[in-house]
Amino acid sequence: MPGSLHAAEPGRGRAVLAVLAAATLFGTTGTAQALGPSGTTPLGVGAVRIAVGGAGLLAALPLLGGHRRDALALWRTRWGVLAGLTTALYQVCFFAGVSRAGVALGTLVTIGSGPVFTGLLSWLLLRDRPRTSWVVATSVCVVGLTLLVGSGAASPDVDPVGLLLALASGLGYAVYTVAAKRLMNDGHRSDEVMAGAFGLGGLLLLPVLLTQPLAWLATPSGLALALWLGLATTTLAYVLFGRGLRRLSAGPVTTLVLAEPVVATILGVVVLGEQLAPLGWVGAALVLAGLALQGVVSARPGAGRGAGRVRPAGPSAPDLDEVDGVGGGPAGGGWVV
Repeated sequence: MPGSLHAAEPGRGRAVLAVLAAATLFGTTGTAQALGPSGTTPLGVGAVRIAVGGAGLLAALPLLGGHRRDALALWRTRWGVLAGLTTALYQVCFFAGVSRAGVALGTLVTIGSGPVFTGLLSWLLLRDRPRTSWVVATSVCVVGLTLLVGSGAASPDVDPVGLLLALASGLGYAVYTVAAKRLMNDGHRSDEVMAGAFGLGGLLLLPVLLTQPLAWLATPSGLALALWLGLATTTLAYVLFGRGLRRLSAGPVTTLVLAEPVVATILGVVVLGEQLAPLGWVGAALVLAGLALQGVVSARPGAGRGAGRVRPAGPSAPDLDEVDGVGGGPAGGGWVV
């Protein structure tokens, strides 16, 4: 409409909020694990999270208007298999990376490299050229993330293998995001894409899960941890992530997900009583500034135009972004954030 050139487009604004809500759920993972039972291992917790989350996504599909048959059919496609493989890859490489490089440095390399890899892969594979605003917002976020994570870190000897594993995790996350975006561009529902990817990823991680101590799962706190990590930080979070990715370009989505370490830091201070150096608070403020810039730009009409879904042929074919709502209704009539 005239006079509303710079106003936020409602659908894109909801997409930004959906991704930020997903990042908020992601950010509770560390605190939940810290409050959980003893005897857990990072790799075991990660495998349980993906296995439960993938099963939850497949189970919830009918409630979301999707079909399990269509989600499982993605396992017979190149992009569907790639999304499932890299879902498992980035989990395994992340936990292996932080065990060798340290939590602070491994997390920084993984999370910081994810948006950069995603932006480059989107340009190469989806012809979605990065915008200057994305470069600026991502750079501000990565600088802030460096201060946030590095302010409380010790200075251990750098393990090159650990750094490579952390980079592999960031690359795996980027490939998964781009593959999921490609499937959505080809007309697949976001919920089915997420269920297909995490269902396959969880299946691939079952052998890893069986190598880990699992006695903690038999305790009430262990069961609560598994359900929260699986159903909240994976099933619900990736439904929201998929809804955001459906409307936004892949690069900006992974930049918005950098809200995760800010949420994790705040929960660590408030819930776990951790301390954060002044430089860390400066870093958190920079990440929030970068997120605000990316959120405002992404919500504008026309942002990322040309990178959305492929519309079905025909003069009156509906926009799949509008019909892919909760329960299959129109967008705006059942959006859950």
